[in-house]
Amino acid sequence: MVHMSALKDRLRADLNTSMKARDSIRSSTLRMLLTSITNAEVAGKEQIELTDEQVVNVLSTEAKKRREAATAFEDAGRAESAEKERAELVIITDYLPAQLSEQEIGDLVTAAIEQTGSAGEGMKAMGKVMGVVSPQVKGKADGGAVAGEVRRQLGS
Repeated sequence: MVHMSALKDRLRADLNTSMKARDSIRSSTLRMLLTSITNAEVAGKEQIELTDEQVVNVLSTEAKKRREAATAFEDAGRAESAEKERAELVIITDYLPAQLSEQEIGDLVTAAIEQTGSAGEGMKAMGKVMGVVSPQVKGKADGGAVAGEVRRQLGS
């Protein structure tokens, strides 16, 4: 079988290193990520080997889960659980592409609005603009932050 994901290999190597170093939070987080990747590989009709891009999608989903869980725990007054989720998020973020700044997201949204001729159309242009911006920010920005910026610029 052809090895397609250097990122997955890096996760495996880092798991071995963290286990030897007895870094329990890093080990458990990497183990969980590798399990999520394996689950994605066997989810379809036949087993596949994920590409780096597909691995990034899995990691982005896991990062989103951690962000949402940390917020939920924080809101429920469970600071220790929220802290654990944030610690896992920091580790996951190490393996994701560099995240875009608010300014960079804003610039991409502005360009997409110009490209689609959506200025002045208001919220009905949301889907059109998101359709252009989403592939550009995949794995590099939180979808909620992008959608919020699109809404802001379209003047909701």
